[in-house]
Amino acid sequence: MKAVGLTRYLPIDDPASLLDLNVPPPGIPTGADLLVRVHAVSVNPVDTKQRAPRAQQEDPPRILGYDAAGVVDAVGPEVTAFLPGDEVYYAGDVTRPGCNAQWQWVDERLVGRKPATLDFADAAALPLTALTAWELLFQRMPLQFDDRRHAGQVLLVIGGAGGVGSIAIQLARHAGFTVVATASREASAQWCRQMGAHHVIDHRHPLPAQLQALDIAQVHVALNLADTDRYWDVLGELLAPQGHVGLIVEPRDAVRIGDPYKAKCIGIHWEFMFARARFRTADRIEQHRILSRVASLVDAGALRSTRSAHLGVINAANLRQAHRQLESGSTIGKVVLSGWE
Repeated sequence: MKAVGLTRYLPIDDPASLLDLNVPPPGIPTGADLLVRVHAVSVNPVDTKQRAPRAQQEDPPRILGYDAAGVVDAVGPEVTAFLPGDEVYYAGDVTRPGCNAQWQWVDERLVGRKPATLDFADAAALPLTALTAWELLFQRMPLQFDDRRHAGQVLLVIGGAGGVGSIAIQLARHAGFTVVATASREASAQWCRQMGAHHVIDHRHPLPAQLQALDIAQVHVALNLADTDRYWDVLGELLAPQGHVGLIVEPRDAVRIGDPYKAKCIGIHWEFMFARARFRTADRIEQHRILSRVASLVDAGALRSTRSAHLGVINAANLRQAHRQLESGSTIGKVVLSGWE
């Protein structure tokens, strides 16, 4: 089968950083696995981090890719929720071969039925970021998606135009929050507004003064989706007593979790979407449930795809372009590829 993978960990400008390959197909699925024919994929920062240069070689080649939409070709004997022919979407498992291949095995507990109103490319933009934002807001934090008690509370999204931010804005607004997003360019600010942000401020400038200009003295929930270290101190200042901060980016240095975080009893919540799959937790089925709920919200018109660019068919050259774009730090929404040459 066709696939895109790597044998060495190289800078993305090296043509050998991602290679077009012909590799053996996965074969008949076992256990609770589905065999999915991949129709579309999207690219996330996790792909670039997994591919980052280091002194290591892979034989056989390693296949990346952790966002896909496709069709079930076959099911393992323990599968109960899917049949061949079902259209699905998922983020998968970072410890197994990824979706940058024509076929992939994936545990059914990590898979949802594709939103019926989206094509494969638009659907592939959603799984990883939707799971990350949903788990962070409604499972790591004590917040409720359908709870109107959040009305009047302020939720700040640092990095609102990114993949996770684009979904988090939509989910938080649906949950009743007044959503303030940060963006540094007019195009990214406009994207945040399209996703539903009530206000957009510039993270290149001090946040407290910009919030005060909006008559916002404090925020109740902050999602730092961009730089844990840079915004740690200011979020401790801005968060209300008994507020919550959500994090997805590993800090470069040690961060102080004492005052004001301790004095205010601020909840600190980490989210890593692959934790359930990586550690084989007993509640892996939660990701199936979340993706099913997201699909129903999309089909009802309550959520929208965050696809911002389509770079063509799935091949090494186009995936290198996608990695390069993400590493530039200027990507808005999600970048997708679909089909095979």
